[in-house]
Amino acid sequence: MADPLSIRAIPILNDNYAWFVHDGPTGAAAMVDPAEDAPLVAAIDAAGGRLDLILLTHHHADHVAAAAALRTRYGARIVGAAADAWRLPALDIAVHDGDTVPLGRAEARVMATPGHTTGEVSYYFPAGPALFCGDTLFSMGCGRLFEGTAADMYASLRRIAALPDETLVCCGHEYTQSNARFALHVDPDNMALRARARQVAILRGEGRPTVPVTLAEERATNPFLRAGDVATLARLRREKDGF
Repeated sequence: MADPLSIRAIPILNDNYAWFVHDGPTGAAAMVDPAEDAPLVAAIDAAGGRLDLILLTHHHADHVAAAAALRTRYGARIVGAAADAWRLPALDIAVHDGDTVPLGRAEARVMATPGHTTGEVSYYFPAGPALFCGDTLFSMGCGRLFEGTAADMYASLRRIAALPDETLVCCGHEYTQSNARFALHVDPDNMALRARARQVAILRGEGRPTVPVTLAEERATNPFLRAGDVATLARLRREKDGF
């Protein structure tokens, strides 16, 4: 039997990832946060030319710029937060926190995860399990607070932290190596973090992605996910902004 969910990171732009997701039993396909046509079209066509859904986490151009073109080319439906419909590409499916979006036999559970922006959502697939979290949680980091507050981000990270250990964190950028440097700066005695930083250096030296990464690894190494309260997260975020 085909794997229930297959996931591929597609490098786009300078340091972004779009995520190509397939439901194995049915062949249904989704693209998360498409922002550059050519590499995504190449990946979709190489996989048979099917695209059912386009899942948008937030409104920034480096996550949505290719959505309309992919919808026109493949007939996919664009999914995004109802609260942000006014600044997203035209939505075919407007979702709210707690909604589910089917992809073949799999389904994505919508989680409101504000902080980086006020309307950001993440998509959790229990079949992975996998979380597509845009710019909320990065490996060993979190998104800048462009619109939301530290309290928003803290609450979003607490929700993510409650997911299963084996959840694959599929974030929107390849920021891991720079995040590791900051994480080691604030938590230098964390042996799990030091081991992860060495692994990341090897992966990047080979030109390979550092994500997805398990949530268990992030709980052990990510200073923002490990922050015990809002004030600590706010202090870490201010320090990281100037690091």
